Amino acid sequence: MNELTYRALVWLTYRLAATFAVGVPLVLLIWSAWRREPLVLRLLGIYWKVASLMAISLLLLTDQRPLGYAMAVAAPVLMVISLWFWVDINEELADQPSWRPLPLAVKVWRWAFSGFGLLSLGMSVTGLACMQKLQSPACLTWLEAPQGIHGLAATVFNFLFGGLWSEAVAAFVGYVALVAYLAGLLQWLLVRLPRYGRVAGDF
Repeated sequence: MNELTYRALVWLTYRLAATFAVGVPLVLLIWSAWRREPLVLRLLGIYWKVASLMAISLLLLTDQRPLGYAMAVAAPVLMVISLWFWVDINEELADQPSWRPLPLAVKVWRWAFSGFGLLSLGMSVTGLACMQKLQSPACLTWLEAPQGIHGLAATVFNFLFGGLWSEAVAAFVGYVALVAYLAGLLQWLLVRLPRYGRVAGDF
């Protein structure tokens, strides 16, 4: 695969992530809050907690930290699992009338996101080599979007707080968030999962 094609695929992955991982679930969250749909709110609440790993990977990639590439691989896998894992949510969604717009939109989004997750996983796996070759052209392509977002965030941060939001600060915040994320995941695996199994409950 030549460099231009690979760059186009990387940017396609980022654009699809902005659409299916951020834009659509944000619309569904606002819609479900307006309609007061506890089932959808519960599913999206879990999703956003898990999806924070994607933001962590972007923070780490901003400062070219190799661990960011590994988190970019793990994020879509965990996000897809978070949408399908829960028995009670799956049963409640299946029981919803097919003509109701919000549950139908959630069902369509789950399938569409699963397709995106496969594409994202396939592309991000190719980026694992960048953990050793940070300055190769392909690896620099993966850094373009995170650093572009960082530039916008730095401008907003400086305007609002008069402070410096540097790449090193972004990476530090990413590491702190990753530690908190792993602690929460470990607590769920060791305490909640054995106790409740695949029941989301009030998660």
